[in-house]
Amino acid sequence: MIINRVTAEQLNDILPLFCQYMHFYGVELPQDEYTAYLTERLNNQEAFIFGAYTEDNKPIGFVLNYQTFSSVELGRVLVLNDLFVDADYRNQGAANKLIQCTIELARGLQAVRVDLGTAKVNFQAQSVYEKIGFRKDTRFFSYSLSVNDHPPMG
Repeated sequence: MIINRVTAEQLNDILPLFCQYMHFYGVELPQDEYTAYLTERLNNQEAFIFGAYTEDNKPIGFVLNYQTFSSVELGRVLVLNDLFVDADYRNQGAANKLIQCTIELARGLQAVRVDLGTAKVNFQAQSVYEKIGFRKDTRFFSYSLSVNDHPPMG
């Protein structure tokens, strides 16, 4: 298995996998919308993507990371936002290798931590994360607000 950083020029390699990932989370959009979004993130250096490939260069998985910051820790935080491995290639170490790339990227960026979130029912992913050393947060709750569904204040 080979792990490579994915550039905007190589994005087509992982787009079918990204579509599968989005389908898993119930999001169905045209592929060109995914392409435009990811291309913009990569071109603006707002995201880091690593792809997992077989020895014959078939893409089998990816991890997509974003950067943010923590005022409390006075440091950079890397967000492991999306991780996906094709069902036919699971349990062969691809997810682990992709996560290790994220951890090494965080070290290289001098980040204070790597954060991630996953679906409460995604037990397989939770198991992988916990084996690597990720721990569920017990100090903070996570909240979200959809700005499209929230009326303007005032």
